[in-house]
Amino acid sequence: MDSNMTNQITYPFTTKALLVRQNIGNFFVAVLPAELLLEVCFADETRAVKNQNGFGYTLHGTQREKIDKRLSDIANYLNRNDSTFPNSIIIAANYNYENGFDQDEKEFIDFENKKKIKSKAWFVKELNTDLYELTIPSTEELAAVIDGQHRLFALAKASAGVIQNMELICSIFLNLSKPHQAQIFATINSTQKPVNRSLNFDLFGYNVQEEKEEDWTPEKLAVFLTRKIGTDNNSPLKGRIIIAPKQDMNLLNNTSKGSWMVSTAVIVDGFLRLITNNPKRDSNFMNTGKNSNRTTLPNFSDKSPLRKYYREGNDLLIYQMVINYFNSCNEIFWQNSPKDSVITKTIGIQAIYDIFRTIIVPESLIQKDISVRYFSKILEPASEIDFASAEFKNFSGSGRKKIRDEIEKKLVHFKSGKLI
Repeated sequence: MDSNMTNQITYPFTTKALLVRQNIGNFFVAVLPAELLLEVCFADETRAVKNQNGFGYTLHGTQREKIDKRLSDIANYLNRNDSTFPNSIIIAANYNYENGFDQDEKEFIDFENKKKIKSKAWFVKELNTDLYELTIPSTEELAAVIDGQHRLFALAKASAGVIQNMELICSIFLNLSKPHQAQIFATINSTQKPVNRSLNFDLFGYNVQEEKEEDWTPEKLAVFLTRKIGTDNNSPLKGRIIIAPKQDMNLLNNTSKGSWMVSTAVIVDGFLRLITNNPKRDSNFMNTGKNSNRTTLPNFSDKSPLRKYYREGNDLLIYQMVINYFNSCNEIFWQNSPKDSVITKTIGIQAIYDIFRTIIVPESLIQKDISVRYFSKILEPASEIDFASAEFKNFSGSGRKKIRDEIEKKLVHFKSGKLI
């Protein structure tokens, strides 16, 4: 047990974590204090809020109907001196409940808007083969409970001694989108105690195959298109998109699937920012009322460049623009990039997406040209940038902005807001 794992939790909190590689992607296993988990976790509408007097917790909201008795029964068991929870709590860290983006992207949006930020996102640092150090910077509620919410939140009803002294095994996914959280939840609960089918759909919205396309929320569409672009034979990202932290670590490269890889969250975020500036707001609207779908979705003064086409259901246009752009990026940036180039790292691909969203999409719609040839013509002057240079090795939000700014400087000059 780490030295800072005492009854008084201090932040930033650090502990050791083991890397686990499975078919769905990479995650980490760590032992975390129950009291810490009550502070940083949520399960949809369920949260444990510490009482003002500093003693005990009060539960707010509910994930399943009529769970109070079940939680009380579990709490009574926990108060026994022989209680144990040897099985894992599964959580998705860095999911921002307020707006639906993952925390890293939310913080970059704040950075773009010139807000002073101190990152609250969970992160890992490699210590040696498959052993990492996990850091939880603050008490910010950024950990969505995928499975084990009853075990965890029953602790809020247990005695103070139980809360302070119990540790729990956790399987931790970093930067996992809501539909992927739903996939894991549904898979687990289809083989254990049955969970009401409509509950899965209502809470998590994973049933894309069983819905009409106009009912797809921005998150559902973004995940669907990400999966498609990761399997399309015509995509330069085929086999390169994996569920893993956004951080550029060896685990993104040590794989037989390709020489470089990109986190699923990076591509999902990129799609989302093309069609919405607040995925949670849109999902809330679409999940309210029988006739609420994307065709009735208000614009909300949302200036996302492809929002109009999302609301109209023109997913083919959105996908074709992105895959054509990525093919031009492959031609200009990726296919001949050296191993140490940041253009195939997380910040490089994010910067490429930023250029697409802010400059290339608006111009291509004006010119009515979304071809690979057109995108390559625009990007070609930036091909001379040496992204392996030390000046680009800042892997923070400012590093992402520097890459974007350097590419923008090399693009065809502007006049009256149009490319010439």
